[in-house]
Amino acid sequence: MLTNSQTPTVEAVPSKSLPAPDAQTRVSQFMKQLQDEITESLGKLDGVAKFHEDSWERPEGGGGRSRVLRDGAIFEQAGVNFSEVWGSHLPASILAQRPEAAGHGFYATGTSMVLHPHNPYVPTVHLNYRYFEAGPVWWFGGGLDLTPYYPFAEDAAHLHKTLKQACDEHHPEYYPVFKRWCDEYFYLKHRDETRGVGGLFFDYQDGQGVLYRGPNPDGEAASYSNQVGTPETRNWEDLFGFVQGCGRAFLPAYVPIVERRHGMEYGDRQRNFQLYRRGRYVEFNLVYDRGTIFGLQTNGRTESILMSLPPLVRWEYGYQPEPNSPEAELYETFLKPQDWINWTAK
Repeated sequence: MLTNSQTPTVEAVPSKSLPAPDAQTRVSQFMKQLQDEITESLGKLDGVAKFHEDSWERPEGGGGRSRVLRDGAIFEQAGVNFSEVWGSHLPASILAQRPEAAGHGFYATGTSMVLHPHNPYVPTVHLNYRYFEAGPVWWFGGGLDLTPYYPFAEDAAHLHKTLKQACDEHHPEYYPVFKRWCDEYFYLKHRDETRGVGGLFFDYQDGQGVLYRGPNPDGEAASYSNQVGTPETRNWEDLFGFVQGCGRAFLPAYVPIVERRHGMEYGDRQRNFQLYRRGRYVEFNLVYDRGTIFGLQTNGRTESILMSLPPLVRWEYGYQPEPNSPEAELYETFLKPQDWINWTAK
């Protein structure tokens, strides 16, 4: 935690923009508690392997604890990280979006997670929730998205309905905007496809202005957000409560999917396709992922930052799925944004 001499100076701004006096302590405690809850539940779910913890310190200030489970009964690799760092200035990638933070020290804390199962019928999942303070500004960001290889519509619908319920407890327009933002963010431009079936994504949430604060003013997320307009004032407590609700929605959103799918039989074809599609995960995380970029630009622990990468992966030149195959269905249906909330079984 920051000492008094290290704490970023918060300039005089309207009271509605100020964080709680003990904001850093409260968010840090929650992020560590979320890591504890997730690793405890996933360890029980796997039933074989245990999480190994590495604590680390950052020379410029702060540190974290990384927990990784490997070669389990269900998870080939599962990583759940907590970090809390501070320093004299934010990297250019963030200052481009929040220029008012330039010239100020910063504080950042969060929990991030990526799970890579053995079974190709069990989807990979990612979670990240974070909090920043820098001079006169503060904000929350994060999200959760699902990346199936052999997808099931009922699984995607279950995840989205669980996330929507968590969002609706705090604001009726959170899910519609942040679902669209997720589809936009987890998109591989060079492949012209989404990473998976989406979920939630949001950033720079400080209770001010419209909900969408992303870089694409012409996209569906921005269009919908502009139609909604500026919500009523949301203060720090409101947004912290929202992030807590989203974080705790992970287990009920994902665990039932694992329980349904991890016992399904698969062969070399399914395994090879899973490894091939994992290549897309690597491409996204190394080219676009903002958490990866932030961690590397702020001299975070490299092993923890790249924990998100799968332990095994393959690339294949010019791959094309066979027509009318399960692999083709992934591309034709599931890698395009869908209205999963209104999906019903046929």
